[in-house]
Amino acid sequence: MNNAQHLGRGFQALWVLLVTLSPLTAAEVPPEKQSVLDWLSQPQTLEKFGRISDAVWSYAELGLQEQKSSALLIKTVEEAGFTVEKGLAGMPTCFVASYGSGKPVVGILVEYDALAMLSQKGRHPKQAPVVDGAPGHGCGHNMMASAATAAAIAVKQAMEKHQLAGTIKLFGSPAEEILVSRPYMIRAGLFKDVDVVINNHSGSGFSTAYGVAGNAMFSVVFTFRGKTAHSGSAPWGGRSALDAVEIMNVATNYLREHLHFTYRMHYVITEGGEAPNVVPDRARVWYFLRNSDDKIEEMYARVVNCAKGAALATETELAEVRVLAAAHQSHHNKALAELMMKNIELVGMPAWSEEDHQFARALQKELGKEEKGMPTKVGTLGKPAVVFTGGASSDHGDVTLVAPTATIAFPGIVSGALGHHWSTVASGFGPGAWKGVNAGAKAMSATAIDLLTRPDTRQAIRQEFEEYSKTHPYKSFLPADAQPPLDFYEKLMQQYRPAMEAFYVE
Repeated sequence: MNNAQHLGRGFQALWVLLVTLSPLTAAEVPPEKQSVLDWLSQPQTLEKFGRISDAVWSYAELGLQEQKSSALLIKTVEEAGFTVEKGLAGMPTCFVASYGSGKPVVGILVEYDALAMLSQKGRHPKQAPVVDGAPGHGCGHNMMASAATAAAIAVKQAMEKHQLAGTIKLFGSPAEEILVSRPYMIRAGLFKDVDVVINNHSGSGFSTAYGVAGNAMFSVVFTFRGKTAHSGSAPWGGRSALDAVEIMNVATNYLREHLHFTYRMHYVITEGGEAPNVVPDRARVWYFLRNSDDKIEEMYARVVNCAKGAALATETELAEVRVLAAAHQSHHNKALAELMMKNIELVGMPAWSEEDHQFARALQKELGKEEKGMPTKVGTLGKPAVVFTGGASSDHGDVTLVAPTATIAFPGIVSGALGHHWSTVASGFGPGAWKGVNAGAKAMSATAIDLLTRPDTRQAIRQEFEEYSKTHPYKSFLPADAQPPLDFYEKLMQQYRPAMEAFYVE
């Protein structure tokens, strides 16, 4: 069955979905909140934003190359009546869409970049690339882009209908997968007037959490320069830049023994010469360095020393240390997370179809996971780990230190699917994913309405943040001369885009 057939069958089931979702008309739900839930429950709304999710999924654009994805989102919010500022913070695909005026200002974060090498057919339970080697949405950013956009528009409609004061802002944030956008957006002052921020992420569960999570991270490229020579007849006349990269990697691997257990360190050699019979005079290695906020800068300095030592040992030059991005851990606000959890419980888990469960079980079987289908119950409020042991990273961590922020994790991805893996790409397309997008949009928009209409709740959230900020003031990890790496994925995207265009979902 192809993707179009899946869409046709899935849409036939939408009316069934709408009458089987958890009830949203409880007497205690205020009319402002009920209006966003009602609008998002309309079949035409669910289909529209489902198709936007699928379109972004098909574009699968790498960081800072998200021209079609950002253009689609901008067009959608402009048609809905938002004012949009484009090309912000030195990034052509960065935007902020605003509606309303004055306080309070509620922000919603949106991401839309894909990951390299993860092309995969939608709703296909075995690995099957659409375009071999091309990018794919292995973190569900297509779903997040659509859910956040739908939520912002739903809130705008309720603000008009009920004459609510305040401002809703949608922060279009490119290149999250390489942690680029938010530190630069903060440096450009884009969050200076925001009172509260709603973040979101797709997944298999439906929950939120508070406290410190994830790792701070430096994304940095080390470039070495040497001298060419004939590798066979006179190699002694050359100085191999590739040798410097390899010695640096050996040094950092020995360094691992002496780093605190919270660290994560990984790298790829992006340039190492073009022919073995020429000593390479240029080589480059790209590192992700992760640790806790209080340890990341020291770790970075020690890795730089490994690079300097490699240059000395090989008589090459460490030509450039280019920090692409540097981001904090996430510091989620407890009072905001508690508010989000109440709205998650109100919305409830989507009512999955039997086809959704069958696909999930087939994918779980392929991955060697328990064949239990899609999840049927919402999660619980997550608490900080007793002992922090590291983990993934997100550049929204910087936002959590300049405005109270928490994250709604919404469903749609099959339980057991792996992050940054073809199985997540397969999960994030079609009507099953649409239901998760819709649930996430409802939880976000309901939370935003609470923030606009409940000053006591908003004040409690803000008070917690201001108290926390006394011991956790924001300091950017970005070097003063760092700039967004606009060209970083340009060649790779140009390589695959022509072949991918034949499979775009418009």
